Amino acid sequence: MNAEILAQEGYFSISVDDAPVRQLFPGIRVRPLWRGPNGAKAAVLEMDPGSSFPRDDVHSPGPEEVYVVAGVFNDGARDYPAGTFLHAPADSWHVPASEVGCTLFLFYPEG
Repeated sequence: MNAEILAQEGYFSISVDDAPVRQLFPGIRVRPLWRGPNGAKAAVLEMDPGSSFPRDDVHSPGPEEVYVVAGVFNDGARDYPAGTFLHAPADSWHVPASEVGCTLFLFYPEG
Protein backbone atom coordinates (compact mmCIF):
# COMPACT_ATOMS: atom_id res chain seq x y z
CA MET A 1 0.00 0.00 0.00
CA ASN A 2 1.17 3.51 -0.74
CA ALA A 3 2.80 5.04 2.36
CA GLU A 4 1.70 8.55 1.27
CA ILE A 5 -1.95 7.51 1.47
CA LEU A 6 -1.51 6.00 4.93
CA ALA A 7 0.25 9.13 6.16
CA GLN A 8 -2.69 11.40 5.32
CA GLU A 9 -4.34 12.77 8.45
CA GLY A 10 -7.70 11.17 9.15
CA TYR A 11 -7.21 8.19 6.83
CA PHE A 12 -8.75 5.20 8.59
CA SER A 13 -9.66 1.60 7.91
CA ILE A 14 -11.20 -1.25 9.88
CA SER A 15 -12.40 -4.74 9.03
CA VAL A 16 -16.05 -5.33 9.87
CA ASP A 17 -14.96 -8.54 11.58
CA ASP A 18 -12.70 -6.49 13.90
CA ALA A 19 -15.38 -3.92 14.81
CA PRO A 20 -16.95 -4.29 18.26
CA VAL A 21 -20.43 -5.84 18.27
CA ARG A 22 -23.28 -4.39 20.33
CA GLN A 23 -26.76 -5.90 20.49
CA LEU A 24 -29.44 -3.24 19.94
CA PHE A 25 -32.45 -5.53 20.18
CA PRO A 26 -32.92 -9.32 20.06
CA GLY A 27 -31.50 -10.50 16.73
CA ILE A 28 -30.19 -7.05 15.78
CA ARG A 29 -26.53 -6.07 16.17
CA VAL A 30 -24.57 -2.96 15.28
CA ARG A 31 -20.85 -2.77 14.53
CA PRO A 32 -19.59 0.83 14.78
CA LEU A 33 -16.91 1.42 12.13
CA TRP A 34 -15.98 5.10 12.26
CA ARG A 35 -16.87 8.41 13.87
CA GLY A 36 -15.78 11.74 12.41
CA PRO A 37 -14.91 14.91 14.30
CA ASN A 38 -18.21 16.58 13.26
CA GLY A 39 -20.32 13.67 14.57
CA ALA A 40 -20.65 11.82 11.26
CA LYS A 41 -20.49 8.07 11.70
CA ALA A 42 -20.56 4.78 9.83
CA ALA A 43 -21.66 1.35 11.03
CA VAL A 44 -22.82 -2.07 9.90
CA LEU A 45 -26.18 -3.34 11.12
CA GLU A 46 -26.91 -7.07 11.12
CA MET A 47 -30.50 -8.29 11.35
CA ASP A 48 -31.32 -11.96 11.87
CA PRO A 49 -34.25 -13.53 9.95
CA GLY A 50 -37.58 -12.47 11.46
CA SER A 51 -36.11 -9.60 13.50
CA SER A 52 -37.54 -6.09 13.79
CA PHE A 53 -37.08 -2.94 15.80
CA PRO A 54 -39.56 -2.78 18.69
CA ARG A 55 -40.23 0.91 18.02
CA ASP A 56 -39.89 3.64 15.39
CA ASP A 57 -36.34 4.49 14.29
CA VAL A 58 -36.36 8.31 14.09
CA HIS A 59 -33.55 10.07 12.20
CA SER A 60 -32.61 13.09 14.23
CA PRO A 61 -30.80 15.45 14.19
CA GLY A 62 -29.65 14.48 10.69
CA PRO A 63 -30.35 12.04 7.87
CA GLU A 64 -29.53 8.35 7.63
CA GLU A 65 -28.15 6.68 4.52
CA VAL A 66 -28.45 2.92 4.12
CA TYR A 67 -26.92 0.49 1.64
CA VAL A 68 -28.33 -3.06 1.71
CA VAL A 69 -25.22 -5.24 1.54
CA ALA A 70 -26.93 -8.64 1.80
CA GLY A 71 -30.41 -10.05 2.32
CA VAL A 72 -33.64 -8.07 2.20
CA PHE A 73 -34.39 -5.02 4.38
CA ASN A 74 -37.93 -3.84 5.13
CA ASP A 75 -38.61 -0.28 6.35
CA GLY A 76 -42.13 -1.04 7.54
CA ALA A 77 -43.63 -0.27 4.13
CA ARG A 78 -41.66 -2.22 1.51
CA ASP A 79 -38.80 -4.65 0.93
CA TYR A 80 -35.39 -3.56 -0.39
CA PRO A 81 -33.05 -6.26 -1.74
CA ALA A 82 -29.26 -6.29 -1.64
CA GLY A 83 -27.80 -3.52 -3.77
CA THR A 84 -30.43 -0.94 -2.77
CA PHE A 85 -29.45 2.53 -1.47
CA LEU A 86 -31.86 4.48 0.74
CA HIS A 87 -31.68 8.08 1.97
CA ALA A 88 -33.89 8.95 4.94
CA PRO A 89 -34.02 12.73 5.56
CA ALA A 90 -33.69 14.27 9.00
CA ASP A 91 -36.79 13.79 11.19
CA SER A 92 -38.12 10.94 9.04
CA TRP A 93 -38.76 7.53 10.59
CA HIS A 94 -39.30 3.88 9.77
CA VAL A 95 -39.60 0.53 11.57
CA PRO A 96 -36.68 -1.66 10.40
CA ALA A 97 -37.39 -5.37 9.93
CA SER A 98 -36.20 -8.33 7.89
CA GLU A 99 -38.02 -11.58 7.11
CA VAL A 100 -34.93 -13.29 5.68
CA GLY A 101 -32.21 -11.34 7.51
CA CYS A 102 -29.95 -8.63 6.14
CA THR A 103 -26.70 -6.74 6.52
CA LEU A 104 -26.79 -2.97 6.12
CA PHE A 105 -24.10 -0.33 5.81
CA LEU A 106 -25.29 2.79 7.66
CA PHE A 107 -23.90 6.30 7.23
CA TYR A 108 -24.92 9.34 9.24
CA PRO A 109 -23.40 12.46 7.62
CA GLU A 110 -24.36 14.67 10.59
CA GLY A 111 -23.99 14.08 14.35
